[in-house]
Amino acid sequence: MFNTKSDFTRQDTLRGSITLERVWWDVTHYHLSVAVDIPGQSLSGSNVISYTVLDQHHTMQIDLQEPMEITRVVQNGSELSYEREGSAWWITLEDEQIAGGNNQLTVEFEGKPVVAENPPWDGGLTWETDSNGKPFVANSNQGIGASIWWPNKDHPYDEPDSMRISITVPDDLMAVSNGRNTSTEKNGDGTATWHWRVVNPINNYGVNLSVGDYVHFDEEYEGEDGLLTLDYYVLRENEEKARDQFYGQVTPMMDAFEHWFGPYPFYEDGFKLIEVPYLGMEHQSAVTYGNGYENGYRGRDLSGSGWGLTFDFIIIHETGHEWFANNITYSDVADMWVHEGFTNYSESLYLDYHSGEQAANEYVQGLRAGISNDRPLIGIRGVYYRGSGDMYNKGGNLLHTIRQIVNDDELWRQTLRGLNHEFRHQTVTSPQIETFIIQKAGVPLETVFDQYLRDIRIPMLEYFFRDGELRYRWGNVVDGFTMPVDVTINREALRLTATDRWQSMAWEDEESTVLIVDQNYYVGSFNLLGNQ
Repeated sequence: MFNTKSDFTRQDTLRGSITLERVWWDVTHYHLSVAVDIPGQSLSGSNVISYTVLDQHHTMQIDLQEPMEITRVVQNGSELSYEREGSAWWITLEDEQIAGGNNQLTVEFEGKPVVAENPPWDGGLTWETDSNGKPFVANSNQGIGASIWWPNKDHPYDEPDSMRISITVPDDLMAVSNGRNTSTEKNGDGTATWHWRVVNPINNYGVNLSVGDYVHFDEEYEGEDGLLTLDYYVLRENEEKARDQFYGQVTPMMDAFEHWFGPYPFYEDGFKLIEVPYLGMEHQSAVTYGNGYENGYRGRDLSGSGWGLTFDFIIIHETGHEWFANNITYSDVADMWVHEGFTNYSESLYLDYHSGEQAANEYVQGLRAGISNDRPLIGIRGVYYRGSGDMYNKGGNLLHTIRQIVNDDELWRQTLRGLNHEFRHQTVTSPQIETFIIQKAGVPLETVFDQYLRDIRIPMLEYFFRDGELRYRWGNVVDGFTMPVDVTINREALRLTATDRWQSMAWEDEESTVLIVDQNYYVGSFNLLGNQ
C-alpha cells in the first residue's frame, strides 16, 4: 500500500519482467568485444551469446538502449531479421530451437552511449582526461542497466556462467575489465586489444570497462580458500597515494569480511581495485574506485560518529558487494535491499572486527539520521522498480537489530556465512534470504521482516507503570508483530517478549522507575502515562 507508483509503461514491463522471449533460453556465456573510439565517444563491437534452449521458441529478446544500435545478428552463418521496440530488440530465429540444445548467436552493435551526468547514480559512460591530458574512460550503469552500452539479456534473474571481454583502445592506454587478463594484442594500427576472462557467473551490471594511463601493482592475500591475488590499477600520477591507501586497507578488510561472510567468492578471478573518474562501483572482481585516496566518504563521516573516518568508505563498501550483490544477486531489482542493506551493514562489521563492538554500534546508530522512511525497502516486481533509498541505512539497521534479537554473535556470524554458502553464485529473492535467516538463526522473524521491509513505520514500544505492574506492547506495527527487545529498568537489564498485544509483569517501584530501550534496536519508545 506504500508503493504508490502505478504509471508503469510497457517498456517498464519489458525491462523488468521475465518475458516469454527471455524465459525459453538460459544464457551460459558471453564474449563481449568492444572497440572504444575516444575522440568520437562511441563504441562498436559484438557480443557472442551462448545459450541453452529450455523450451522451443523462435523469438529472442535482446536489450540495447538508445541511442545504441544493433547493426547485424548472425546465427550459423545466416543473418537474422530483427525489430526494435524501445530498448527491446526482437530477434527472429530461423533454426529450430530444440529443448536441451546449446546454441550461439552473434549480435553486432555500435553507437554513442549515454554520457553519465552524475555517475555512478546516473548511468552511462564517463569520458574524462587525467591531469596529463590522457583519456580516462569508464562505465557505471547499476541503475539504468548494462544494456546502456552493450547488448545482452538485461534482466538480473539470468547470469552467464562465464564471460570473455575483449576491449580495443589506443595502444598507449590500458583497458581493464573483470576477471584475469589472458593476453594483450598490439594491432599495428595504433590500438591494442586487452582480453579478460571471467570463470564465475557474473551479473550484467557488474561488467566493467575502465580505460586509462594506468600503472599496475599488486599483492597477495592468504585467505580461507588459499592464495588470493590483489591487483591495483591506478593513474600514473596517483601511484604513491594509491600504494599507501590500498596496501594499508585491503588486506585488513579481507580479514574482516572473510571472518563474517566466509571466503571471498571469486578466488579464480582474483580481486582488483581500479581507479575511475567517478566515486566507484561494485564491478565483480574489478571494484572501481574514485574516493580520492582519503578516508570517509569523500572525506566525510556519513554516520557522524567519528568512526566513518577510520576507513576508506569506497574500498570497504564496494568490496562488501562482492559478497552481497555479486555472489548473492537479486533476481529482481525490487529486492535491491539484499545488495545495499547487507553491504551497508558490512561497514559496521568491518569496524566490529578491527575496532570493537562499541565502535560498530555507534556507527550503525549514527546512520539513522539518513533514514527518511518514505516508502518500503521492497519495490514492485516485474517492472524494474526498486524500493526506497533507505535500503542502505535502514537495511543495515534492520540487520543490526536482528543481531540483537538473535543474541548469539557466533550464531549470527554463521548465519551470514551460511547465506554466502547456500546462495553462492546465485540469483535470489528477498523471501529466500528471509527464510534462510529465520531457519538458521532459529528465531521467528517473519513479522520483523514485514515491518522493516514492507512497511514504513518504526515500531514503538508503548508502556506504562500502574498498580504494581509494567504493561507494554508494540505500537505502530503490522498485525501480529512480535519482537523481543532488551531494556534496562532502574539499571536492571532484562528482555521483554513484546507483541502488538498488551502484556504485563510485576513491578512495584512506579514513582522512580526509568525504562531505557537498548539503542541497538531501531525502534522508538513512549511512556503512555509519563511515569518518569
